[in-house]
Amino acid sequence: MYGLTVFSAGSGPERYRRLADLATRAEEAGFSAVWANELYNRSVTVPLAVLANATSRVRLGSNIAYGVGRTPLVWAAEARDLDELSGGRLTLGLGNGTPRMMEDWHGVSGEAPAARMEELVTVLRKLWRLHEGPVEHEGRFYRVRLKPTSDTPPPVQENLPIWTAGVNPLMLRVAGRVSDGLVGHPMFTSAYVREVVRPGLAKGLTDSGRAESDVQLMGILMCAVDSDEEAARRRLAFAVAQYAASRVYDRLFALHGWTEAQDRIREAARNRDPEAMAAAVPDEVIDAVGVACRPGELKERVAVHARDYDHLNLVSVPWGLKPEEAEDATESIVEGMR
Repeated sequence: MYGLTVFSAGSGPERYRRLADLATRAEEAGFSAVWANELYNRSVTVPLAVLANATSRVRLGSNIAYGVGRTPLVWAAEARDLDELSGGRLTLGLGNGTPRMMEDWHGVSGEAPAARMEELVTVLRKLWRLHEGPVEHEGRFYRVRLKPTSDTPPPVQENLPIWTAGVNPLMLRVAGRVSDGLVGHPMFTSAYVREVVRPGLAKGLTDSGRAESDVQLMGILMCAVDSDEEAARRRLAFAVAQYAASRVYDRLFALHGWTEAQDRIREAARNRDPEAMAAAVPDEVIDAVGVACRPGELKERVAVHARDYDHLNLVSVPWGLKPEEAEDATESIVEGMR
């Protein structure tokens, strides 16, 4: 099943009209899910509310929302609102970001991110059942004592699907232990899924006594569609280079023997030379993690990557594009998948 992350770089009311339009087109084109994301200057909950009003059938989800960015209580309340607004179509996708993002953006410790996420999911599941009675939780990261002062109606979905993001073994194991799904990463490859991701999930499933079918695996596929295929590949190379500069993905690059290329990318990053960063990305890396192609080739190319996952979420690559061009890039994905 294919999902689409919708994106608009605009501002003001027109931004939300564009998001709604993209979601409507995706639903009409047969996508099974539409996803929104957040960053340091944009929330995920407001766009999801817009998408809920614009659609009627597709699943709606956050890809991803920062788990540390809100308290468990606020997360549970906003998820209830979105679930109600969408008629029970919400999937809550949560992630931490890097430890540095946790500390510099959110003002919380970047230590033990996996343990923090596991506890957050546990607390959210308790708060989701607030209609059944008081909630008490005393943990390492969160303390909740809540007794409703009035009747609380049950949520639309009896069990909220909570998916967590992960790249490295500890976060993968947490997903296997407590999550309904793993939100993959744009840098995942077939080999990484086979040799790292699925074994990591399996360890968590063993810990919790759950079955493999209890956790869905969603890949995120970067797509650059352009009549000029070289231009599309260049956009994708810029995206890959940004990830390669972070040590979070060292294990993935080492698995494939791409460490020399990663070193060249980092050297260019230290020199603040984005053109050299992109030029240092080998073609085999581009083809392993994403799709850069002409419009008529998209569907066939995407199908190759889809074999590795239960769900595949397609996302456009905005590097080097003007705001209106970035939105057109998402539209190109929708049209290419019809």
